[in-house]
Amino acid sequence: MSDATEMNPDACAAMGATTEAHERLKPFVGTFKAEVSMWMGPGDPMVSTGVMTNTLELGGRFLHQVYQGDATEGPFPNFQGRGYWGYNTTDHRYEGLWIDTACTHFCLEYGQVDEAGKVWTMLGSMTNPQTGSPMQKKSIITLHDDNSHEMEMFFETSPGEWNKGMHIKYNRV
Repeated sequence: MSDATEMNPDACAAMGATTEAHERLKPFVGTFKAEVSMWMGPGDPMVSTGVMTNTLELGGRFLHQVYQGDATEGPFPNFQGRGYWGYNTTDHRYEGLWIDTACTHFCLEYGQVDEAGKVWTMLGSMTNPQTGSPMQKKSIITLHDDNSHEMEMFFETSPGEWNKGMHIKYNRV
């Protein structure tokens, strides 16, 4: 077997080990009432509510997110979403995946947490639905305490200029 395909058993075992970084996901476990503010352009945001239920899966490696929006009028009635969030011990970063009923693409993000373990900055990209061009996005997730956290999402409208598109406040039920 060549060196390129030979795997070190210890390195493989380390790739699947949980770490302190995985422990930082535990405060997000549970059921949370969500208040969502979403800006579709200038002016006041659309506001909706829903419930996010988070569980740890696969031995504490991944946070599984299940969101159910409350019935509402507007462009996203009966909104639902699903996500996974975890820590990649090989690349030394947090990674997130999100899908929902408002789109047909996978939202992928990668990032880090601050030294205090309270603020995650996640970066990703997506196709701008109006122009068809690539667009950068940034999510900032702030853990206030075991009962509340928030997520702010920004979109890069021009190089270095970020506009807030969403703000979700989560409070434990």
